[in-house]
Formats: sequence, structure tokens, C-alpha cells
Amino acid sequence: MANFVAKPAPATLHAAADALAAGTTSSRQLAHDLLERYRVVDGTIHGFLRVDEAAILAQADAADARRAAGKALGRFDGVPIAIKDNISIDGQPCTCASKLLEGYTAAYDATVIARLREAGFVFFGQTNMDEFAMGSSTEHSAWFPTCNPWNTDCVPGGSSGGSAAVVASGQALGALGSDTGGSIRQPAGFCGIVGLKPTYGRVSRFGLVAFASSLDQIGPLTHDVRDAALLLDLIGGHDPNDSTSLDLPATDFEAALGNVDVKGLRIGLPREYMEVEGLSDEVRQAVEQTRDAFAKAGATIVEVSLPRTKYAVATYYVIATAEASSNLARFDGIRYGRRAKDATNLLDTYFKSREQGFGDEVKRRILLGTYVLSSGYYDAYYLRAQKVRTLIRQDFRAAFEQCDAILGPVAPTTAFRSGEFTDPLQMYLADIYTIPVNLAGNCAISVPVGVASSGLPLSVQLIGDALGESTILRAAQWLTTTGSPMPAGDA
Repeated sequence: MANFVAKPAPATLHAAADALAAGTTSSRQLAHDLLERYRVVDGTIHGFLRVDEAAILAQADAADARRAAGKALGRFDGVPIAIKDNISIDGQPCTCASKLLEGYTAAYDATVIARLREAGFVFFGQTNMDEFAMGSSTEHSAWFPTCNPWNTDCVPGGSSGGSAAVVASGQALGALGSDTGGSIRQPAGFCGIVGLKPTYGRVSRFGLVAFASSLDQIGPLTHDVRDAALLLDLIGGHDPNDSTSLDLPATDFEAALGNVDVKGLRIGLPREYMEVEGLSDEVRQAVEQTRDAFAKAGATIVEVSLPRTKYAVATYYVIATAEASSNLARFDGIRYGRRAKDATNLLDTYFKSREQGFGDEVKRRILLGTYVLSSGYYDAYYLRAQKVRTLIRQDFRAAFEQCDAILGPVAPTTAFRSGEFTDPLQMYLADIYTIPVNLAGNCAISVPVGVASSGLPLSVQLIGDALGESTILRAAQWLTTTGSPMPAGDA
């Protein structure tokens, strides 16, 4: 067991930007300090898959030169940020932590990367993840598992566990991840940082390697709510390269965080969330104390009902695996990545490349997805799951007629021990609080509220209606800066 969070947290993205503007630091110094931290910590945490020190310092030096010449690209020119390994960066490997994409180099920037590049961010390494984003613990990476910085015997969550771990351990000022069924919020919760899953369509998916196209969403993992808001401002917005991208006006969520007040805010507490089997006493207490803190500050607590919550996990694992089966069909050893060397013909190449390249969890989900889409089973499983998805969306719609935001757990427990869940179903059921948000297409944020008796972080989730980011960001900002009901601990 080791704890790497006991040291003071490094600067936030916005603090780093302010220091650059004031001339009290340089981009190279920021990069140097993070690289020093990386060398000390990541040999134990294993949060990064790749860190190209020469490329990072070259980006930092270029940013410093622009700033010295009075030609800075903007406020964040020279600020480092880590990127999950399923988001394409032109000229960089993009393996999705899978042997099947070993040797693949991205030929273009994802839209979110292009927007960060335009702002001058320094891309500081690519983070580990569950293979093709299929997992909740980052134990399913083809290369190595990632450890939780608070207790290295525990998982950091997944699938964006690498992004969460490097931020929580002070190796990154912020990071991007992806959330298909909780893969930003759950690792953020397990690692004691902030994780924001935007409304579906708020952020372009162009350049994100698809897992389940109707569920995937890119979002930030950060030290504080302000950083999450400013990153959403930067990466959000309409993109003609993504047919599901919403055509919305520019946002300024960061500016809206000033002088936050929750008086009059209606906070919904779903009765079903507190009845979930396996909900730990300390997580329940964290939610209840957060509820009481909101009420004391003048918010109105409303009991709401999300009656189809109990069907969410089953519904998700039909729809997500069906879409995964379709999306991953393109990875066959011909055009992308690794090809089996012992194949004797074309069909053999398909079979052996996929057999040798995919890990067990990915194979499991492809098989399940292919089954539910197969002739004779489509109506019984996939079509029925889509109908239940509509009912889950209707549940949220009805709830938001009574409240402005919904409060609940991120997961039933704090971070579990590595290897604890040997039955895949146990792991799947642990996502019961995050999955419904993706099925409905709503937004949600995970925020830390304290530390459990085990020394692991306690977090809660605030869920917003579609395009309700402003409400949950303001509530989260109040909670983390003014209204936290429990001791914050080292984080």
C-alpha cells in the first residue's frame, strides 16, 4: 500500500494559466515539474501509457517563444494536459490500450484535440485505460493495470482510470477522458477528483475511437470544478464532422461560476438510489450529509422517482455491446494496427488477428453484442432494450419537472481492491448509478465530498437535465468550495 496524494495538490489549469500570464512561471517549467513528478510516481501508479519527454518540452518551448514574442495563442498557451489513449492526436499512437492497435498512428486530430491545440495546450502524455474503454477498473488494459493513488492496492476505476490517476497523483493538471457508462465519473469518484460527463452531443466525438456510438461522450477530469467548466467551454460546440453534434451557441460556463448560490435550487433525491443492494453505509451517509448541506444553504430537497433504474444495467449491456460489436468489426488486422503473422489466408487473418489482438473483456462484449443482434434475437433483446431506454429517458424527464438537479452516489462503494471482482457481472452492477445518465443522454458530474474510514475518497454525483451543465456546475462549485459536508482529506 502507498499513498501518493498526501503531498499538496499541484496547480490547477486556471492557476497555471494565471502564472504564465503573470510571468511567474514558464511552460517549460510547468512541463519540467510534471515530468519530475511522473518519474517519481508513475512507476508505481502506471497511469500513463506513453510520455514523450522530448516532444513535451518542444511544445512547451514553442509556447514560451510565442508568449515572449507577444503572440500567445490564448490564455492557456503552454498549459499541459493529459489525454486518454482513445482520442486521436495527429502523428501520435492511439492504441486504446489494445494489442490489436499496437503500431497504429493517428492520421488526424480529434476535434477536441484540434480545439485544445488552437488554444495552445501542451499534450502531456497518453493515459492508460480499459481496452477499448470496456471496463470499470483499468485492470483490462493490454499493457498493465493502473493503481489508485490513494491506495495502490485498489483500482482507480475505469475506463478512464489512467486519466483519473495521473490527475489525482499530481502528474497532470487535468486530463480528457471518455464516458460511455460512467467512465469519467466513476474513476473521478474513486480518485477524489472532479469528473464531468457532458450532455450527449455537447462535445464532438470526431476522433474518439468508438465503443458505443449512441452513448460515448468526451469530457474533463480535473482538480476542481472551475477547470471542468473551462475545459467544457473549450472543447464543446458544434462540429460538422460529427452528425450527432448539437448546433449550440458558444458557452461560458467558467464565468457563470462566480458568486454561486444554491438558495432556491431544487435538488432531487431518487428513492430508488438509496434502495440499491450493496450501497455502503459510508456512501449513503455522504449522500445524506450532502443533501443536508444543500438544505441548510436554502436549497429545496425533493423526493423523486426513477422507477426503471433497476433495468438500466441490463439495458445498457444489450445496447452498448451491440454497438461495440458493430464498431469493432473494422479492426480485423487488414487496415488498422496489428496483423497476425501466422495466418495462412484472408479468413485466417481475420480470425487470428482478432483472437490474438483483443483481450478477454472485449471478446466477451463482442460476443454478447453479436448475439443480441443476430437473427431471431434482435427483437427479443436489442429492440426491447431500446424501448426500455426510452422509458428511462422519460423517467428523467418527469423527475426534472420537479427538480433542477438530481443528487446520488457515483458508485455503491468506494474504490474496490484490485482483483476483487472476478465475476464480470459484479463489475457491471457497480455501474448502476452512472449508466442511466448515458442511456438518457443527460449530463452529470462527480465531485469529492470527503474521505471514508478506509482512507479512500467519498464522492457524490449531481445529474442534470439535457443541456443542464450550467446548473450542475454551479451546484458542484458551491459544494466543493463552500458547502462540503465532510472533511476533505489530503486531496
